[in-house]
Amino acid sequence: MFIVDRSAALIRPKQPFLDWLLGLPGNDIPLSLEDVRADCTVILIPEANEPEDGIAHIDEIAEQIFEMELSSWVGDEELWPKKRNLKLFWEWFDVEIHLGVMDSVSEDIHNTPSDHSYH
Repeated sequence: MFIVDRSAALIRPKQPFLDWLLGLPGNDIPLSLEDVRADCTVILIPEANEPEDGIAHIDEIAEQIFEMELSSWVGDEELWPKKRNLKLFWEWFDVEIHLGVMDSVSEDIHNTPSDHSYH
């Protein structure tokens, strides 16, 4: 095992996110909150000493996370909420900060930029 100089944030959709998904035109897939929270996004963030430090970092990149989460379900940006802001992000997502991250794999991590990379 290897100690990683990062912390992690789990991003879990909340009911308003599910309501948006279920309200999309042509959506006939029955989804539950459990469905959309089951395989949530995990983001490595700068190593934090306190959960509040991790939350502060999430605040800084919330717009990119929001767009990444929306695009993982719906590619058409015209269907995304128009007024995405920090307040709406926190209404739509729970964030769980994990301070310690361990790597059980000895091979190097290979980074590939996402479409919504963090600047």
